[in-house]
Amino acid sequence: MTDALLQAKGLSKRFGGLLAVNGVSLSLYKDQLHAVIGPNGAGKTTLTHLLSGDIAASSGELFLKGQLVTGWPHHRLSLHGLGRSYQKTNVFMPLSVWENLMLAAQARDAHAPFHPLSWFTRADRNPAVVARAERALTMAGLTSVRDKTAAILSHGIQRQLEIAMVLATEPDVLLLDEPLAGMGAAEAETMVELLQALKKDHAMLLVEHDMDAVFALADVLTVMVNGTVIASGTPDSIRNDAKVQAAYLGEASP
Repeated sequence: MTDALLQAKGLSKRFGGLLAVNGVSLSLYKDQLHAVIGPNGAGKTTLTHLLSGDIAASSGELFLKGQLVTGWPHHRLSLHGLGRSYQKTNVFMPLSVWENLMLAAQARDAHAPFHPLSWFTRADRNPAVVARAERALTMAGLTSVRDKTAAILSHGIQRQLEIAMVLATEPDVLLLDEPLAGMGAAEAETMVELLQALKKDHAMLLVEHDMDAVFALADVLTVMVNGTVIASGTPDSIRNDAKVQAAYLGEASP
């Protein structure tokens, strides 16, 4: 297997007396989807925040494409090829799909907002920005709603748009936090197909409660309980792991 695009070594996060994430290590590779599952309060979203630079780790190391990036903020990691989506849909509702994508595509240029000429140049006349937005639009299957306002789209399509906005930044690594949350069966099926298509060109981490989707998509599963990894391996090995079965005993939905 090729080198990991994103690697965490012993990441921990303490909030006062609460150890929310305890010494978690994992590696993300291109053409592989790594799912993180666990009961509510297991530390899955906190781990995602640590990997994306939204919060700083209390201890441990993080490497992006072989470079030590521990402590880097989210915007800096984004410029170096890391993108993430959030539990709550995070799009600009008054704007069209295309306008949302153009805003995201512009963010990929590290110094664009500060370049003297950028204030006098329309973004839609920048070929690189337009190309990134067009590519994301196509990859996410949103060409038919290109000019529609985000606010009138269904929840499922808004989630697709959020992922498209991440794609417009041209990431190598995708961190996706519950992208299927709140979806009906048809919308969830569309999202699963999208994630499956994206896997071949990206290293992906998925936090998700829909176990049908997880086992349909994941190449590797990591199971967390109380901030600690209790098992990690192939879907088949996780299904048959006694510790995992015990951790989920009595849980209506893992």
